[in-house]
Amino acid sequence: MFIEPNIRGNRKGWIEVICGSMFSGKTEELIRRLKRAKIANLKVEIFKPTIDVRFDKIKIVSHDENEIHSTPVENSKKIFSLIQGVEVVGVDEAQFFDDDIASVCDELAFRGVRVIVAGLDMDFLGNPFGQMPQLLAKADYITKLHAICVKCGNIANYSYRKTQEGPQVVLGAMDVYEPRCRSCYQEK
Repeated sequence: MFIEPNIRGNRKGWIEVICGSMFSGKTEELIRRLKRAKIANLKVEIFKPTIDVRFDKIKIVSHDENEIHSTPVENSKKIFSLIQGVEVVGVDEAQFFDDDIASVCDELAFRGVRVIVAGLDMDFLGNPFGQMPQLLAKADYITKLHAICVKCGNIANYSYRKTQEGPQVVLGAMDVYEPRCRSCYQEK
């Protein structure tokens, strides 16, 4: 496999994963890190899956309404064709990407790119979500964020879906999901 030379001298690439439940601030933290990279005059590209149209078709938008421009992509390998000279790649809602997202992020890091990925680590059933386990295994740095349980006020790391019917992926916000701690999640 051909590995392109590092963009800035001997700079090494790595993968940062920001994970947690819904309403834990994952996207907010992703946006914060990407804006800081831009302040540092690094060339940044940001991607999200085309399925994520909750707040905006193009931008990544946090629940606090912070936003940053992104490029929606149908599949993770498309990222390779959109990153000429990029030093930092941001990926939001990684759990919605295809099976190649972990290997794409790994390849980018080997090319000397800083990769910052945000996503849900568990689905509404409390099971590992999509390719997040593979991304967590390949990550150099992991940040696990917690929300606040709407029932008791403890830290929450579960995304409780108010209705159990339907497929694994149901897009929504507080109208469909709420953060819960382990105890309140089990009470369902």
